[in-house]
Amino acid sequence: MKSSSTPLRRWLSAAIVLILAGQACTISLFDTPTNGNTGTTTPVPSVATNTPYAATQTTFVVTLPEPLQAGDSIAISVLDEVTGLSLNETKFPMTPRDNLTYTATLPLPINSVVKYRYIRLGGTGAVEDTTFGTTIRYRLHNVASSAEVQDVVADWSDKTYTRPVGTILGQVYNVDTGSPIPNILVTAGGIQFITDSLGRFELAGLPTGTHQLTAYSLDGLYLPFQQGAIVAEGNPTIVDLRIKPTHLVNVTFTVAVPEDTVPGVPVRIAGNILQLGNTFADLQGGVSTVTDRMPIMNLQPDGRYSVTLGLPVGTYVQYKYTLGDGYWNAEHKGDGGWIVREFLVPGQDVTLQDTVATWLASNQSGPILFEVSVPSVTPPSDIVYMQFNTFGWMEPIPMWPLGNNRWAYKLYSPLNFLGSFSYRYCRNGQCNSADDNQTVGTAPTGRQAGTSLLGQDIQDNVGSWKWFENPETFALVGSAITPRAANFVAGVEYQATHRPNFSYFAPQAFANTKAIGSNLAVLTPSWTVTSVSPLRFSTQPGTDPFWIDSAIMVSQARALGLNVSLFPTPHFPPSTDTGVSASVKFWKDAPKDNAWWQTFFTRYRAFLVNYADLAAQTGAQSLILGGEWVTPALPGGLLVDGSSSNVPADAEAQWRAILQDVRTHFKGQVFWALPYEKSTFTTPVSFLRDVDGIYLLWSTPIATSPTATKTDYANETGRLLDNEVAPLSSLLGKPVILAVSYPAAAGAPSGCVANGAGICLDFDALSRPNTDLTVVSLNLQTQADIYEAMLSAVNARSWVAGFVSRGYYMPVTLQDKSTSIHGKPAADVLWYWYPRLLGTVR
Repeated sequence: MKSSSTPLRRWLSAAIVLILAGQACTISLFDTPTNGNTGTTTPVPSVATNTPYAATQTTFVVTLPEPLQAGDSIAISVLDEVTGLSLNETKFPMTPRDNLTYTATLPLPINSVVKYRYIRLGGTGAVEDTTFGTTIRYRLHNVASSAEVQDVVADWSDKTYTRPVGTILGQVYNVDTGSPIPNILVTAGGIQFITDSLGRFELAGLPTGTHQLTAYSLDGLYLPFQQGAIVAEGNPTIVDLRIKPTHLVNVTFTVAVPEDTVPGVPVRIAGNILQLGNTFADLQGGVSTVTDRMPIMNLQPDGRYSVTLGLPVGTYVQYKYTLGDGYWNAEHKGDGGWIVREFLVPGQDVTLQDTVATWLASNQSGPILFEVSVPSVTPPSDIVYMQFNTFGWMEPIPMWPLGNNRWAYKLYSPLNFLGSFSYRYCRNGQCNSADDNQTVGTAPTGRQAGTSLLGQDIQDNVGSWKWFENPETFALVGSAITPRAANFVAGVEYQATHRPNFSYFAPQAFANTKAIGSNLAVLTPSWTVTSVSPLRFSTQPGTDPFWIDSAIMVSQARALGLNVSLFPTPHFPPSTDTGVSASVKFWKDAPKDNAWWQTFFTRYRAFLVNYADLAAQTGAQSLILGGEWVTPALPGGLLVDGSSSNVPADAEAQWRAILQDVRTHFKGQVFWALPYEKSTFTTPVSFLRDVDGIYLLWSTPIATSPTATKTDYANETGRLLDNEVAPLSSLLGKPVILAVSYPAAAGAPSGCVANGAGICLDFDALSRPNTDLTVVSLNLQTQADIYEAMLSAVNARSWVAGFVSRGYYMPVTLQDKSTSIHGKPAADVLWYWYPRLLGTVR
C-alpha cells in the first residue's frame, strides 16, 4: 500500500501549482501591495538565467526512406514547445554521408532535453510523419554528454512508403521502489505514448532498425532516461525502463517588467513542463501551453513580480514571462526576437533574477488596448476571454476585470505584421460554445482590428452571449417529498468531453454541484481510440485528462464533501452523421474477427484497471463500468441494426475476468452502466451479479403522444419502472440508480429529437462544443418538466436507490439544447428535490 500512495503524494505536491494557477478574475489592475515581499525569507543563491549553459557536441545521423529529388535538402528542426512547435523552430541544414544518410552536429546545453524532428526543404517541402500517416510532434534527446544519435525517417507528409515495421512495448518502473509509474511520456522514432497506471507503453509502427528510446516525466518528478532499442519485423521488442525519482526544491522567480506594463496585471510563467502550463498537445493555432494552467506571479511593492514554486531537482526548464500565453503577449528580446529562457533545477533552493526587456515584438506596431462591456446577465463568477486569429483561431486568453461588467486587455505582441487581424470575445475560455452573439461558432469572421505605429484604444460592446441571452428561470411547484435512506444517491455526471482548460473551472463546477444539494460527483475520464484496426486506445494529450488532472479533480470534489465515482468513458473517432453516434460508427468499422476481439478485451481491461488504480489511490468511493457503447461486446452482442457483433463465445468469461481484475485493484463499490431501452429490456447477462449495483442509463421515451403533459411523463416513467426496471432489480438483487439524460430540445420526451430529415439525432450531437443544429428547437421548459416528472416517479418508489443527471458541461453555464443542466431551469428542479430527498431540507 505504501508504494502506491507515495507516487500520489508526489503528484499532489507538484500539482499545487496547477490548482493555484490562473486566478485572473481576482486581480485588480491598479492595486499594488503594501506589505512585504511574500517570497522565501531564507537566504538562497540568486542567479540570472541569461547566462548560457555549457554545451556539448551532439551529432544527429538520419536515414531517409529514399534519395532526395534534385533541389531538395534535409534539415533538423529544433522545436520550441513553450512558444509553439511550428511558431519558433530553428532549422539546421544537414550534410549527406551518402544518398540516404544525412548528418548535422549541434552544440546543445548539457542536461537539456531537446525536441526535434526532420524536415525536407525545397519543392513543396515536407515534415516527417509516422507509418500511420500522422505528423511527428517531435523526437526527444536528453543531452547527457557528447553523443551520436541515430534516427530513421519512416515517411514524409506528402508520401507514403511500404516498409517493414515493428513494435517496442514494456513498462516504466521507479528504480528505487519497483513501483510502476503512470503519466510518463515514452517515445521512439517520434511515436509517443503516455504510460498507464501499470507503467505500460506500446510504440507501434516503428521502422525496423535501431531507435533511441526515451522516457520523459511530464512534470519532472523523474529524471529523463534513454537507451537504444532494436526493432525487428514481426516480433515485438520488450523493454522495461527503470527511472530515477527526484525531489522538490523551492525556486523563486523574480522579474522586473517594462515601464509600459499596465499596473497590476497578471504576469504568468509559461514553460515546457506540466506545472508551467504545457499540455503536451497540439492546440488551436499550433500552441501547446494554456494560460489557465500557468502559475501567476505576485506583484511586489517595488513593482517587480515574484512567485516561489516547488520544482524537481535536475529538471531542464524552458520558460518565459507572459501577459498571455507562450505566443501572445509573451516577453521578447530587445530586438523583438523570441526569447525562451532555460535553467537546470539545482539541488538546493534558488532565486532567479530576471528582467523582461520588452513585451513588444516590433517598434513598428504600437500596443492595442481592448475594452469591452458585457451584458449585465453575465454570471459574476465568469471570466471574459479574448481569442485572436492571424493564421487560424488560437487558444483564448483571459482578460483583466475592471468591474461593473467591463473587461480590458492590452495586446503588445506579436504585432509585427501589417494589415488586419480578427478577434472575438467568449465566456470562460469556451470560444465556439459560449460566444459573443456577433461572432458565433467555429469559423466566424470575427471583429476586425489593424496594426498601427501608434497605440490604439478599441472599445467594444457585447450585446448578448450565445446560449445566455436572457436566462430563463423555472417556477417551482411544491411537492410532498419523502426523505430517503442515508445511502440514497443524488448526483451529477459530467460530460466526457475534455479540454486542457476545463480543469481550471472544475472547482466552480463542483461548488455548483454541491449547491444544488448533490452528494455525488461522477467524473468521466477518458482514453481515445486513434485507430479502429489495428485497435489503438490510450491517453491522448489535449483530448483526455492526464492522470494528475483526474487526481486533482477527485481531491477537489471530495474536499467539498462530495462522494466521487469514476466512469471511464472512451472517446471514438468522430462520426460525420448526426444520426449515428461515434461509438456506433466504431463498431461498424471494426473488423470484429477473433484477433481484433482479443485486442479489444486486452485494451479495455487496461483502460479499466488504469482508472481502478486512480480511484483506489485518490479515495474515490465507486467505479462505474460499461455504458451504451459497450453493448456489442456483451455475450450475444448485437449491432445497432440488429445483426450479430460476432463477439467471441467466451465473452462472459472475459467480462468476469475483467471484473475480477478491477476488484483486485479497487476495493470500493463497482457499478455497471446498463442502457435502458423501452420494451427491449432483455434478461441481463450473468456477470452483472458480480457488480454492486446498476447505473441505469435512461433517456427512454416517456411521452406516448405529442400533447403529453408533465403528469403523463410521470405516469409513463412510473409504469416503466414498475413493469420493467423493478423486476430487474429484484432478479439481480442489486440497487438501481437512474442516470438520466434528456436534452433541452423539442421532441426530448419522445426520445427522438429529429434532424430535419426524419432521423432521430444522437443526443450527444447537441452537446458543446459541437456545432449547433439549427433544425432542432430549444425548449428549456421541456427538460425541466421531464426532470420534475421523473423525480415525482422516483419519490413514489422507495426501491429506486438514486438519481443522477448526466451530461453536465463543466466549464460554463449555457442555456443550450444539450443534455447539460448547468445554468438551466432543470438545475432549479434538482436544487428543490435533491436536499429534500436526502433529508437535509424538510
